[in-house]
Amino acid sequence: MQPSGFRAKHNTHVLRVLIVLVVLGVAGGLARALLLPSSFGKYGHYRADAVREEMRRPLRNMTNESCLACHPNIKKIHLAGVHRTVSCEVCHSAYADHIAEGKVVAKMPVRRGEEIRTLCLRCHNRIIRARPKESIKMIAMPDHLEQKGVRTDHLCNQCHHVHAPLKWIREARAAMGLPERPQAAAEGGVSWMRD
Repeated sequence: MQPSGFRAKHNTHVLRVLIVLVVLGVAGGLARALLLPSSFGKYGHYRADAVREEMRRPLRNMTNESCLACHPNIKKIHLAGVHRTVSCEVCHSAYADHIAEGKVVAKMPVRRGEEIRTLCLRCHNRIIRARPKESIKMIAMPDHLEQKGVRTDHLCNQCHHVHAPLKWIREARAAMGLPERPQAAAEGGVSWMRD
């Protein structure tokens, strides 16, 4: 028969672990109560006050209508072209960088040279395989230029109007008396060629 103290002596480590766990649980609960914002969890796993804070921030981005209201010459071209659904801010900068309280505060950066090609290839680069081929014309550079028989140092805006990429192509074909796109008609049309 073992003495009664023997059993308690060998179980003290379990008691110590339980005490440590309880102390950690209480400390964690107190820390959570002190540090967690009162609005946390009201609408989900975030601070509900964050929604109000974001609503108070000034708007930086706007719709195309905001831009086209002051640029009627571009509006007509843009809305008639295949880029009509592309936000002005994709190629230019945020509206707030240009307009504040209804007044022009800065000029929009004008893209020139290699910046034009870089900008166009953001969406039209065939190497980016995540793009939907049915709705976005995909090209590979300089293959596209070689196929068209132009110098490989040409920039996109030397053949394409940046706001309506097919505008100048169609005008050139019409001036030369060529059909708009004969292979597209034979194929039943290509979605990116339709306006």
